[in-house]
Amino acid sequence: MTEILEKDNQKEKELENEPESEPESQLSSVRSQVRKLSENSWEIPVGHIPDMKVPGRLFVSEKLLEGIEPETLDQIANVATLPGIQKYSMAMPDAHLGYGFAIGGVAAFDREEGIISPGGVGFDINCGVRLIKTKLQKEDVLPHIKLLTEELFKNIPSGVGSKSRIRASDSELDDAFLHGARWAVEAGYGVEADLKHCEGNGFLEGGLLSEVSAKARKRGKPQFGTLGSGNHFLEVQCVDELYEPEVASAFGLEEGQITVMIHCGSRGAGHQICTDHLRTLGQAVKKYGIPIPDKQLACAPAQSKEAQAYFGAMLCAANYAWANRQVITHWTREVFEKVFKMDADELGMDLLYDVAHNVAKLEEHRIDGKKKEVYVHRKGATRAFPPGHPEVPRAFRAVGQPVLIPGSMGTSSYILCGTATAMDVSFGSACHGAGRVMSRAHAKKEFRGEGIKERLEAKGITVRATHPSVIAEEAPEVYKPSSEVVNVVHELGIARKVARVIPLGVTKG
Repeated sequence: MTEILEKDNQKEKELENEPESEPESQLSSVRSQVRKLSENSWEIPVGHIPDMKVPGRLFVSEKLLEGIEPETLDQIANVATLPGIQKYSMAMPDAHLGYGFAIGGVAAFDREEGIISPGGVGFDINCGVRLIKTKLQKEDVLPHIKLLTEELFKNIPSGVGSKSRIRASDSELDDAFLHGARWAVEAGYGVEADLKHCEGNGFLEGGLLSEVSAKARKRGKPQFGTLGSGNHFLEVQCVDELYEPEVASAFGLEEGQITVMIHCGSRGAGHQICTDHLRTLGQAVKKYGIPIPDKQLACAPAQSKEAQAYFGAMLCAANYAWANRQVITHWTREVFEKVFKMDADELGMDLLYDVAHNVAKLEEHRIDGKKKEVYVHRKGATRAFPPGHPEVPRAFRAVGQPVLIPGSMGTSSYILCGTATAMDVSFGSACHGAGRVMSRAHAKKEFRGEGIKERLEAKGITVRATHPSVIAEEAPEVYKPSSEVVNVVHELGIARKVARVIPLGVTKG
């Protein structure tokens, strides 16, 4: 079973069904299966496949629709067959093939009548993004960008199997699984104010250590403060454009300002937790007689012991990821202090926000005019809560939650704010990034890492990675344009553009 799960996960990671070669027949097939509702909203009708309980909703422009695989539509429809699903099975504009659920997928399931599914979260539990502000301006950093990028690369471990500078004890690991970023701050990796600017204050209650295997612990113990590989990165950026100056001011952003974006997740611990519980939930589907059109949709009734065991373990992985990003934040500040010979307070290195984009959470939403508790699965989707929501930090409550959308390597990233529309349309969710359009295997055949590096550095972007193949895998061309993806959610009104940031220095694993 382990070999099967690893193979399935590799399929998701490698995206072996490559959408970059879009034959006309495939595009025609996609168009014939959806109904246009508005400029950026499409419906997969009930009946697309048997047993759909709700329609599918695809939030995508007509241009981006051209890059959607028919198999992705099937995955959206498959999710619509699951028990207790509410309103729609949704996909964001960066949607593409994933494990069971499409990446970019959002689905909410009734607390009592619905299910919980690891496929709706993914293997990299609480992969997420955080943004650190500074008082530095572009002209302060450009003369030092090569040194700064090199020091960040040296001091923050990255790459497959990378190991931390921390030698965590078993009790510290327990604390991280249960208390997330708070453990890191109390251990000296950051400040109390960081916690106030994290989704969920940097941890979720209810983690169950008893449901985390010895193997997951073994994989997670040496990896605190590591970026990992794939599309994870640490990026020094510059605020290039403001779209809503008043909201930007509330976020503490101004043109020319230097920021740092960190993108990573729960590393080996989260991957192992997903793998372990997929085995159990694969059996639970049979035990509870849940018909599923794809074995990758393994799930169990939300209140069953199997579902709650996974949920409790998933919360541990989510907390681990927040601890991981918090440690990286601390070491990032140390590097800036070393390079600029000022302390972090003088440099103004405050955390703007940290958001998860692979997680399931129990939330209250209004459905058919009534408040209802639902398990919202966001897989490659960012929470986008509106002004006034009690879970938005007090500093931003008047303008809405910061929504952080990273671009591909060498392209712009965006800072948006959540809206009330998102609560009505998408269970308070927006996109999470650019979305791949080419597999890693194909990218390595198509591009030379050295060539991509030279091209980016000619544009003034310093790049540091463990191997040229990593750069080839993450070439800008293998992703959808981040601007087009972000424009869709902006035009739909589920998140509003606040600022654009451009890369100056990038480190990758």
